[in-house]
Amino acid sequence: MKRSTSPNWKEKYEEKVHTAKSALQCVKPGQRVFIGSGAGEPQALVEALSKQQGLTDTEIVHILTLGIAPYAEERFGGRFRHNAYFIGPNVRDAVAEGRADYTPIFLSEIPALFRERKVIIDVALIAVSPPDKHGYCSYGVSTDIVKSAAESARMVIAEVNNKMPRVLGDCFIHVSDIDYLVPSSRPILEAPQGEPDELSGKIGRHIANLIEDGATLQLGIGKIPDAFLYYLKDLGLKNLGIHTEMFSDGVIPLIEKGIINNSEKTLHCGKIIASFVMGSRRLYDFIDNNPMVEFHPTEYTNDPFIIAQNKKMISINAAIEVDLTGQVCSDSLGDLFYSGIGGQVDFVRGSARSPGGKPILALPSTARNGTVSRIVPHLKEGAGVVTSRGDVHYIVTEYGAAYLHGKSIRARAMALIEIAHPKFRPWLLAEAKARNLIYSDQIEIPIQTTPYPEELERTIGLKDESRVFLRPLKLTDESLVRDMFYKLSAESVHYRFFQMIKTMPHKKLQELLRVDYEQDMVFVVLNDKTENAEMIAIAHYRNDSRTNRAEAAFLVRDDWQGKGIGIQLLESLIEVARRSGIAGFTASVLADNHSMLRVFHKCGYPIQSRLDAGVYELNMGFTKETDIA
Repeated sequence: MKRSTSPNWKEKYEEKVHTAKSALQCVKPGQRVFIGSGAGEPQALVEALSKQQGLTDTEIVHILTLGIAPYAEERFGGRFRHNAYFIGPNVRDAVAEGRADYTPIFLSEIPALFRERKVIIDVALIAVSPPDKHGYCSYGVSTDIVKSAAESARMVIAEVNNKMPRVLGDCFIHVSDIDYLVPSSRPILEAPQGEPDELSGKIGRHIANLIEDGATLQLGIGKIPDAFLYYLKDLGLKNLGIHTEMFSDGVIPLIEKGIINNSEKTLHCGKIIASFVMGSRRLYDFIDNNPMVEFHPTEYTNDPFIIAQNKKMISINAAIEVDLTGQVCSDSLGDLFYSGIGGQVDFVRGSARSPGGKPILALPSTARNGTVSRIVPHLKEGAGVVTSRGDVHYIVTEYGAAYLHGKSIRARAMALIEIAHPKFRPWLLAEAKARNLIYSDQIEIPIQTTPYPEELERTIGLKDESRVFLRPLKLTDESLVRDMFYKLSAESVHYRFFQMIKTMPHKKLQELLRVDYEQDMVFVVLNDKTENAEMIAIAHYRNDSRTNRAEAAFLVRDDWQGKGIGIQLLESLIEVARRSGIAGFTASVLADNHSMLRVFHKCGYPIQSRLDAGVYELNMGFTKETDIA
């Protein structure tokens, strides 16, 4: 490894300056050539390499690059063979057609291949900023695996670009360690963001709802992370931080608003930690000589043990498909290699071990214009598992978030079916039954069903100033309802069911979980919004089409009674029922259930009551006296 830092570097600087063509004369047949990453591709050197005469059997290695890749063209098949550690669009066809290779590997582990000389780099082609007064050039927009490649290579050729930002951190190479310097003024390659489309926007909003104040974020590549950042600015969150392999323009507005300030990070407090960026010139100007931003190589940024030192570490990455057991494919379309492992598993494992961390994998529910489900009974033949069943935590689509970690296969299948596209849910349910993943008598899902009304979710305040989470019931709430039942007193069970029930097996729970969100509505209250929340109350109505009145019933766990939950549940049910055109509620309440009788009489609507055999039959119309006046 070269480590000379001569104070007289300026004296030899001019001797190292060459044209791209002359510098590349050092590349010999049969050698392995590394090319710098992402927006930091050394464009002039790549162009000159493809024109270099006399080269044969030259292996090219790199991760994703934004620029041209002539070495992957069919006409150069006898001269170059590309080996991708991550497949980008510019080499995808070559890999698919067998003209290039793909090496699946965690991004954090690529540098060790170079440093331990398991993969020998003969020549490294890199792009850097001009040297500072001490002779140090910054790797600029891409440090990632470039640093380890340059420090391990037998020969280093650097395209010194005066438009390359000087980024701070562990991301410098001294002029003394560069063999050839090729001056350049080319614009840095850009990957501008656009406005999020409706689909990615819905996914982004669901992800944003999982974030807490003081969280540290990792952001993958693509529309979904961009959309997440776009919607994050309106949620009122504060003191967010960044520890990621890459980021793009979307962080800048959040920094300007003070939402991202890195003030609560437990590692590198006050700093954005990354290894590369891809975005617009605005982003490149933002990171230029900015003390808030530090770039480090991927063996550091992507080390799960380093990542886990950030409390509330949130990783957000994309997936191609997920099977009903929680296996995640992210690098292939069946047996067609599409991208790569990248840093997904590094950050999934790091954030999983972070106190309060959340690994999130996101994908649209369908592909091919809605004709194919991305949530599937089993992965396609040949598909690779990037994130395993044991590593998976959150899966997010435009239909919501499913938490899978530590859940049974049955619970996973039901949770994933619930966030699949509605038109594929009956098929997925049938497939799950056929494979014995779920109960054979599980409630059938109608092909035409009302979407889950997520707009009705909200946090409510109670009399004791505590805050709880109110939302519509989900089909996956079976275990929550069951657990709540077994925490009820005998008196509460009697008040709700009018008889003593000692058990609540699956068959009984089925009817409680049947809801269509139109003629039926069920609200539940959870003690918080986390995946470990407990159900503390449930209320439902079921409309009678003959009378257009719905029968309502309530149940609040004993240790949460007297805090105002009942009246808020009733008001929520009334709001939805009125909007659905229902004329009123009926209810049967035991005469000695004074608390429930008070809830109904406090609602503000006129109630007619009739006592029969110790049971009050209540009839409430949704027209107040003030409405008539």
